[in-house]
Amino acid sequence: MTAGNGFDAIVVGAGINGMVAAAELAGAGWRVCLVDNHDRIGGFIASDEVTEPGFVHDTFSSWHPLFHIGAAFAELGDDLARHGLRYRNTEGVLTGSLGPESVAVVHRDPALTVQGFADPADGQAYLAALDRLGGDIDAIGALLGIELRSPAALGPVGKLLRRGGQARLEAWGRDTATSGRNWAANHFRGAEVDQLWSPWLLHAGLNPDSASGGLMMPLLAATMHGAGLPVVEGGAGNFVVAMERLLRERGVEIRTGVTVDRLLVTGDRVIGVSAGGESLRATRAVLASVTPDVLWNKLLPGTGHAAERAEAKAYRFGRGAMQIHVSLDKPLQWSASELAGAPLVHLSTGSASTGIACAEASAGLLPRRPTVVVGQQFLLDPSRVPEGRGQLWLQLQEVPFAPVGDAAGKLDTRQGWTGELVDGYLDRVLDLVEEFAPGTRASVRRVVALAPTDLAAWNPNAANGDPYCGSAELDQNLLWRPGPRTSRHRTKVPGLWHIGAATHPGPGLGGGSGHIAAQGLIAAARPVGDRLREVFTR
Repeated sequence: MTAGNGFDAIVVGAGINGMVAAAELAGAGWRVCLVDNHDRIGGFIASDEVTEPGFVHDTFSSWHPLFHIGAAFAELGDDLARHGLRYRNTEGVLTGSLGPESVAVVHRDPALTVQGFADPADGQAYLAALDRLGGDIDAIGALLGIELRSPAALGPVGKLLRRGGQARLEAWGRDTATSGRNWAANHFRGAEVDQLWSPWLLHAGLNPDSASGGLMMPLLAATMHGAGLPVVEGGAGNFVVAMERLLRERGVEIRTGVTVDRLLVTGDRVIGVSAGGESLRATRAVLASVTPDVLWNKLLPGTGHAAERAEAKAYRFGRGAMQIHVSLDKPLQWSASELAGAPLVHLSTGSASTGIACAEASAGLLPRRPTVVVGQQFLLDPSRVPEGRGQLWLQLQEVPFAPVGDAAGKLDTRQGWTGELVDGYLDRVLDLVEEFAPGTRASVRRVVALAPTDLAAWNPNAANGDPYCGSAELDQNLLWRPGPRTSRHRTKVPGLWHIGAATHPGPGLGGGSGHIAAQGLIAAARPVGDRLREVFTR
């Protein structure tokens, strides 16, 4: 298809949200072009033999529970499976957290999990919290999967009001205004829940003292008890393979290695993009999975929209991250035998150690004791490593993009993320792993690390090395993501839609914003009566 023939929609950026939007629109019969500046689609979903031949690592992201529970999976899952997508999961030990003097473990079965709590009352409170969320998950899930500033939000809000009146609605609002640290302190006397789930807030772009942690902690727990920690069989890259097959089957034109320079505007309407020296026309919509600043201040020509441009310029990015891949002579052996078989473990005491590390990173310091995410996907998918070997997927989410010092006072940060600084910080991280799994360092074959600067260079949406494309603090989340004026996916510019991790429902591998935008466009083509009935029956 040539540019002259045109498309119904052009999707800029082929990460999870761009791929989902393109697939769903094409499935509804739209002519779609998907454009990405890399030589492949997938964004932060990739796998490769990063360390050495025979060891398949998920290069960036890995775990897919959000995708499994989301509307995009409900829409596309069967077709992706038909194109070869397979998952491996666990029904046993799920995750855990290790501190110098404490260990807490999550099993897939909540009842088995609470048997490890020292206080039986905490076990009852934990199960009650899961039951409470389960009773309203249809409404809360709907709010996380629709346009919040639209009549569609009235349906799930109405459900909460009918079930328990203003008090029920306010209780969830209060949880949303509460930090994870305080939510755990309010509901539990022991430390297990705090130690287990406070570190998981990092995966939502938060810290233990961020508002909305009081909603996210039980939501994360319920998600993983329900969906587990699925990983793609053979490596995350196979997700992209299956998605590309589906996109091509549905007639999507995929253009990789092409950078979009600007949006094409006629009058006040976006009608396409300028990409790679060519003008691509879209008769219905352009969907851009980019940062707010890139959308409003780089791609959109002209001098209008001053308030939106200023809001986008003020959008804050969060802490940087590091991704570390390790090949091992043999599988890691935890000193805490309870964690044997756990695919993902946090080295953390909970809100105490993780809160300190977040504060140090936010101050520009390398944390003394970072929260280390220790992933072992090969425990679920042995095909990823040679027989008898092991591997580690280590993630650090409390790392300054431009360090100004070292909280431990040992590493020289004056030149930024040099090879020497990366190596020095790797030693600190591996020493922590060794502390809880003796013999690990002697088993290391090869280590490959991606610093925050590497993440930012590879993915322009990971500005400042933030893989979540912006802080998810409450003032720029939910109703305010990315900002009060720009929080709808359908922008005030006719024909232009904003998707990606910088938009509601935020970061993660659920494909939520791509689904919301695609279904919004598809619904707009339906008769008005059908659309109204759908809104008020949610």
